[in-house]
Amino acid sequence: MDLIRCTSCFQHSPTLIAPTFRHQTTRKPNLTTISNNHGTVSTTRMVVKARGGGAAEAETALVDKPKVLKRFQVSEGHPAPFGATIQDCGVNFAIYSANSTSATLCLIALSDLQQNRATEQIPLDPLANKTGDVWHVFLKGNFKDMLYGYIFDGEFSPEIGHYYDSSRILLDPYAKAVISRGEFGALGPEDNCWPQMAGMVPTSEYQFDWEGDLPLRHPDRDLIIYEMHVRGYTKHESSGTKFPGTYCGVVEKLDHLKELGVNCIELMPCQEFNELEYYSYNSVLGDYKLNFWGYSTINYFSPMIRYSSSGIRSCGRDAINEFKYLVKEAHKRGIEVIMDVVFNHTAEGNEKGLSLSFRGVDNCVYYMLAPKGEYYNYSGCGNTFNCNHPVVRQFILDCLRYWVTEMHVDGFRFDLASIMTRSSSLWDSVNVYGDPLEGDLITTGTPLSNPPLIDMMSNDPVLHGVKLIAEAWDAGGLYQVGRFPHWGVWSEWNGKYRDIVRQFIKGTDGLSGAFAECLCGSPNLYQEGGGKPWNSVNFICAHDGFTLADLVTYNNKHNLANGEDNNDGESHNYSWNCGHEGEFASISVKKLRKRQMRNFFLCLMVSQGVPMIHMGDEYGHTKGGNNNTYCHDNYINYFRWDKKEESSSDLFRFFHLMTKFRRECESLGLNDFPTAERLQWHGHTPGKPDWSDTSRFVAFTLIDSVKGEIYVAFNTSHLPVTITLPERPGYRWEPLVDTSKPAPFDFLSNEVPER
Repeated sequence: MDLIRCTSCFQHSPTLIAPTFRHQTTRKPNLTTISNNHGTVSTTRMVVKARGGGAAEAETALVDKPKVLKRFQVSEGHPAPFGATIQDCGVNFAIYSANSTSATLCLIALSDLQQNRATEQIPLDPLANKTGDVWHVFLKGNFKDMLYGYIFDGEFSPEIGHYYDSSRILLDPYAKAVISRGEFGALGPEDNCWPQMAGMVPTSEYQFDWEGDLPLRHPDRDLIIYEMHVRGYTKHESSGTKFPGTYCGVVEKLDHLKELGVNCIELMPCQEFNELEYYSYNSVLGDYKLNFWGYSTINYFSPMIRYSSSGIRSCGRDAINEFKYLVKEAHKRGIEVIMDVVFNHTAEGNEKGLSLSFRGVDNCVYYMLAPKGEYYNYSGCGNTFNCNHPVVRQFILDCLRYWVTEMHVDGFRFDLASIMTRSSSLWDSVNVYGDPLEGDLITTGTPLSNPPLIDMMSNDPVLHGVKLIAEAWDAGGLYQVGRFPHWGVWSEWNGKYRDIVRQFIKGTDGLSGAFAECLCGSPNLYQEGGGKPWNSVNFICAHDGFTLADLVTYNNKHNLANGEDNNDGESHNYSWNCGHEGEFASISVKKLRKRQMRNFFLCLMVSQGVPMIHMGDEYGHTKGGNNNTYCHDNYINYFRWDKKEESSSDLFRFFHLMTKFRRECESLGLNDFPTAERLQWHGHTPGKPDWSDTSRFVAFTLIDSVKGEIYVAFNTSHLPVTITLPERPGYRWEPLVDTSKPAPFDFLSNEVPER
């Protein structure tokens, strides 16, 4: 393809053994009697499961007002805000659980966590420590190196959605840091993949100096997004970073992104997840499968602790500050930070899964359940978050506000966002609106035209101006690209753009008109509903699927390394190997592949809408044809800095110059769809476009107030064509980009000799 400009002047004692899980197998927990030998005022009797499966009576303490434990002064506390909050020289604990019959706050010293012991247990009095459906308590004392969790008791009746188990210490959904293991990929005690987890008790002495950091507020239309995996970005030895695979490691390499020309990074999941979730030996590669991507959240408020160089030091406070450091340093370079968040399901899975937090706190509130307690599975991962339940949607909103106000992130990309538009388990008009509506027959999971959660997020005053990007589909078949409720503020991953562009550029007939729509920001999808070009986040490749290099190297997926007999991953990739399957090919085939990669990227850069680049595509990263690398913590997913240097005079140069050109052009980031006054379509001759089914040629001119007039032509036929440029009396056309040429003549920048 060619691009030509016209040079005119337009310009997280008592003993309780926590449940043990090894790998994917759930075992019955070994439990000792829960007791408390710290001086108390009054006691009550409580039966718990004991070691060997029998029952034992245990003395536990009721909370009186006031009561003094060995280390803490206890009083009623307040029902708001949720979570553990510093108040009046103490900490207030508040948690919602409507269906539990009793609640106990467990305090766990960091030294006791590894031994699965609760250091202090404080049973809560339902008369003094409960308001409505909220359990609460206020403590004063020394919380240094102290963690917390909850024990809830109640009915264990899966058929009606209750999974209460008084043997489990559960995470508070509002915990701000989750502590278990400190090193990524390292097993817990006795090779435990799921050791006890607990939340950090906040203290006031850990502050962070933001140095006056403020939101950058880049207009959506000006964004160039870079999808990045925090660990994968610097884990390879060639990164040369002091703290590889961490938030600090990313900071060390932010200048690469600035050089590339991006002004926004989209971080793959950085909320607490368990990378050992899929832990098993991989005989193909001789290593172990991990949950590398992180799309299986345990806690939504805690940053992924094992992505920090400090690990569990200071009970996670240092990790929180390290994430903040990444955001601050990105902002200093003019780069916004967007988080990829997974509010469609959690790591607890289906009825055979774990009770870590939400399930044991109030299962029938947090998950979308069928009438007999079965889990709806619109996520494809065993459970579905009950997003439009009033309590859950407030939880999600509180979470987003936290990341914006406390962590200074600039926006969010919502994984399987269509689930957030489905009706909740308890959906009825009284539940949602307060009054019955005649003919209200909406059932669980029904897509809603005005989903309350999306409404709340879209109109929230704290989130005003924050980037909101939807992956507008789910695993239940709800595909909403172009139709996601947007309130004028949401963008979407445009999966249709990806599919059409892939097909047209590899030479598929019948797509010239659809391709032209993509170049214009997909007005066929967004204009009728009041959308703008920036509602479309355009991408050719993302974490899920082929890399750009593999897109032009493989016709078929090669996922044997995943250990699933090549049955996983998408089979329809719209890829073309340019005549030979695999990396080892003739010189001519390799030249064609590089040309095709440049073709794809040029298309991305000259399309209206928001372009997104996948990490590693700028140097041609290959995953060997594996299009589903979710389980690989190895070179397959690591950014190869050595390879980037090898391509710096070739592909990376082209990427850098094209992003620079886009930023300089006023016309390539329009706030509205281009009209005939600015854009004209051409064929082999000016003004005569060919939209026939056999056409593989699309060309257009675009008036630009900075560059003058730009002529762009795509010829995806295997045959060359002769074209006539539009006449512009008094001006001459200058060649700028020709993807058929080798570097540096593919982009004729000023430093090119013999320009």
